[in-house]
Amino acid sequence: MRRNLKEKECKELLSNNYIGYLGYISGSYPHVVPITYHYDEATHTITSYSSEGHKIDAMRKNPLVSLCVDEISSVANWESVLVHGTFTELTGIDAKHMLRQFSEGVKNIINRAPEKNAQFISEFSAKIEKEKQPLVFRINIEEITGKKRES
Repeated sequence: MRRNLKEKECKELLSNNYIGYLGYISGSYPHVVPITYHYDEATHTITSYSSEGHKIDAMRKNPLVSLCVDEISSVANWESVLVHGTFTELTGIDAKHMLRQFSEGVKNIINRAPEKNAQFISEFSAKIEKEKQPLVFRINIEEITGKKRES
């Protein structure tokens, strides 16, 4: 049986995950890439980071983006959320604050997971600290929908 997720269920799926698929337009074509993200329920936004490059250049030109997040147990048991929104680049103290909130949020999700991968947490933290100052961005959510299939 398939059904639409209620808004609360969509937010729970976003809150309990940290990897999604970002969709953006570059030129005439859509592109989809995996990203690490953090959902901030208080502001109803998605925070992520990246280095300068194709994705950031494209989102600066066309800020309309999508994010898909899913949990798939099997062909007959899955749920997914699709977010539509706009890209906003953060700078200065706002970027530093959001990067810290992003990092803590992802670590909390990893710690809550039944399979807790402590090594992954330290690798994730080291990656953020080693990189040059990353470009931090938000997706301001304008629409959120979800589907679920249960056998």
